[in-house]
Amino acid sequence: MEKPLVAIIGRPNVGKSTFFNKMVGKRISIVKDMPGVTRDRIYGDAEWCGHAFSIVDTGGLDVRNKDEFQLNITRQAEIAVELADVVIFFVDGKEGLVASDYDVANFLRKYNVPVVLAVNKLDNNEVEKTYEFYALGLGEPFAISAEQMKGFGDLLDEVVKHFTKKVDPDTVQEKIKVAVVGKPNAGKSSLVNKLLGENRVMVSDVAGTTRDAIDSPFRYQGRDYILIDTAGIRRKRGIEAESVELYSVIRAFDAIRRADVVVMMIDASKGISEQDVRILGFIHEEGKPSVLVMNKWDLIEKDQSTMLQYNQILDEELKFMDYYKVLYVSALTGQRIGKIMETVDEVLAHSSYRISTGTLNDIIHNAILVNEPPSVNGRRLKIKYVTQPETNPPTFILFVNDSSLMHFSYLRYLENSLRKAVDFSGTPIKIIVKGQEDKEK
Repeated sequence: MEKPLVAIIGRPNVGKSTFFNKMVGKRISIVKDMPGVTRDRIYGDAEWCGHAFSIVDTGGLDVRNKDEFQLNITRQAEIAVELADVVIFFVDGKEGLVASDYDVANFLRKYNVPVVLAVNKLDNNEVEKTYEFYALGLGEPFAISAEQMKGFGDLLDEVVKHFTKKVDPDTVQEKIKVAVVGKPNAGKSSLVNKLLGENRVMVSDVAGTTRDAIDSPFRYQGRDYILIDTAGIRRKRGIEAESVELYSVIRAFDAIRRADVVVMMIDASKGISEQDVRILGFIHEEGKPSVLVMNKWDLIEKDQSTMLQYNQILDEELKFMDYYKVLYVSALTGQRIGKIMETVDEVLAHSSYRISTGTLNDIIHNAILVNEPPSVNGRRLKIKYVTQPETNPPTFILFVNDSSLMHFSYLRYLENSLRKAVDFSGTPIKIIVKGQEDKEK
């Protein structure tokens, strides 16, 4: 069952993102004491008194400002309100009622959606400071402190009253999280919008338009996903230590950590760079299945061997993850976009695959028969048996007589033997070696 959606709306810097982060229990929206930090819609999951619901944070509304970025923010807010079951309208109790609050109230009046008014930054429950907000004509104002999580109970009781259905948190299925990452201007937001079929994420030729890791619910072939569009990951030396962009890059790496699958975008017209290899190295170290998407393929002059030449360069640069899966696409024209989610499902299935213990031991036994372990100082490594305790990524434990006798080249050989026997393309695998000495510790 689709969960009710609650949209957080208000002018800039009234504490919307702080409230959003407290509700979802983790920092998804960037919080900084300056207006205009959140630009896009950012989704999270929350629950209150047995009600599961989705919550969406939006950029600060400045309805009278007509520059390109503000128009985009307004459009994102319009979509959020159109989709919402309830709107929480945030105002600043410390600053008091201002003209732009009236502008936002008039904006909300255009929509047939219940509005709950939250007067934020009242850390000491100064209810008398809420009275002037009755002038907005949107009903009872609720005094809260998002920072200190005060007043949430009364506010949320009012919010859930407006739900037309109750979704039990225990019945909600986990969605598959797909992070879209890469350097600035690789086409990440264009790809996300193409997959979603709407302008869910701001797109601009200006590198660095996306600041947050933006979660967008998405349905494909009957399965539920969350697409996470992230800020472009630049090299550290190009980022100021206290900038919002630094938070964005940290959030992009966090998106990789919490993703089930990572789509790595590379601008094919510029080729794979040192920074792209670094990002892919991080994805590999985190044990995430991934799809490498060479975007802007429409800009490349091609002949019969162009793709082969690109693959040879990737083989050279990505020796540490020779299991990579690559697609050559154009987010602009839509070329091969349909293959992306198909490949996402494929690499996730490979990462989730479990081999039976009997088959696993047969694979390793056959590999030993073909190429037995080398001896070290007259002592030979003996592999007793192997198990697979985990998936995502597939993790194997080799029980041996002495783990110090395992050479990395022979471990690599065993990994290749596993990959030849089972299709683990697109996903890293982990092999842990445990010797007799480990048991005795």
